[in-house]
Amino acid sequence: MADYRPRSATAEGGSDIRRAPSRAREREGLWHKPGVLNLVSDLLMLFAAVALGYALVVWFMSRSLFPLREVVVLTPTAQVTSSQLEYAARTAIRGNFFSVDLEAARAKFEKLPWVRRAEVRRRWPDVLELRLEEHQAMAYWTVSDSGESQLVNKQGEVFVAASNADMPAFSGPQGSAAYLQAKYHEFNQTLAPLGVRLVGVALSAREAWQLQLADGMVIVLGRDQEKAPIDERLERFVSAWPQAQESIGVQVAMADLRYPSGFALTPVAEEKGSKGKK
Repeated sequence: MADYRPRSATAEGGSDIRRAPSRAREREGLWHKPGVLNLVSDLLMLFAAVALGYALVVWFMSRSLFPLREVVVLTPTAQVTSSQLEYAARTAIRGNFFSVDLEAARAKFEKLPWVRRAEVRRRWPDVLELRLEEHQAMAYWTVSDSGESQLVNKQGEVFVAASNADMPAFSGPQGSAAYLQAKYHEFNQTLAPLGVRLVGVALSAREAWQLQLADGMVIVLGRDQEKAPIDERLERFVSAWPQAQESIGVQVAMADLRYPSGFALTPVAEEKGSKGKK
């Protein structure tokens, strides 16, 4: 007779009971969360819609629709010519009304001689508006180190352009144009009682000053001195010059103001070595 040994339910189904938690975890994964799946699906559709919309906008803007037909200059120009503006417009303006690079166009116009600032704006449906600020030159500028010739505007900025205007000439180290412009106004005001225009200001690398007057006389100021600043020496010369000019009775080529208590005069066409001191 066979031996019958009943098995306990716990022992017989033990392995199934141990695998149940694993199956429960599988049912709790991403694919069994419809809310999360719907959110991911919505995000993917939104991203695809945005990408498609962007591609359509880029394609639409790159078509030959909305062409630019005119560039209107809203500010009158005194130095910049129409041919220069036309050349800059043809080389800088690319694309249609929407795709044109306004910053590149602005930079191109600002590279023209005499243009200090440029502003470019769209005007519907096919126009670009251009506003220009021109340099207002007030002096010629020569870099004493290199001899390079440029111009100085009223803001003390150096720029490259051609001019034959009657303006004073500045000469000095690189980067000193604005400083010379300020000193020019000071010197010009001090020299005003003489009734002679200041036409040249030069500053050497050693910070020595030299002035050129319209009548041909050169004033050598030299370097600034603690006990005898150049402003005081120039004022003393201006106050003494009318009487000195009457007493010497000759045209003076150079006035040397580097002396702390006086100045030396060199007449025109005087032989070398002959000087008079006041």
